[in-house]
Amino acid sequence: MATGCSLHLIHPLGFRTDEKACRRAGLDYWPRLNVREHPSYEAFAGGLAGRRPWYLTTRSPRSVFDVELLAGDFLVFGNESSGLPERILSQAGERAVSLPMVPAERSLNLATVVCAVVFEGVRQLIGKQIVFVQSDGRLGHGPLAKNASPEKA
Repeated sequence: MATGCSLHLIHPLGFRTDEKACRRAGLDYWPRLNVREHPSYEAFAGGLAGRRPWYLTTRSPRSVFDVELLAGDFLVFGNESSGLPERILSQAGERAVSLPMVPAERSLNLATVVCAVVFEGVRQLIGKQIVFVQSDGRLGHGPLAKNASPEKA
């Protein structure tokens, strides 16, 4: 939300998103999110329309810091406990990327990964002058940007 990204949720979900559940979880910002729900991964993938997905996984030796993230890219994350399903990762190829960690660690918290990767995308877009930091410290989009922040799924 703080970067202008859309949140794509792919069913089945391991949590509820109704108003009562969001209120109970303290998600008072939920109504301000640009949330899109998809009944399955196949439905989500079918709607990419040529846009590039990046699949975050601990099983990839390729670092997210070594790829070029573009406006309109999708960042695809798995669930907290098991990550992305093998059936999705097996098709990811060079689009499977990870956050580097020290050898003794097996994974990072999902929210931490989302934050780090989204802001890496923002950093790259700032470098391309698609996104800029305004004088008040807020993000702004350059004149050529429609969706200047990478999307997350």
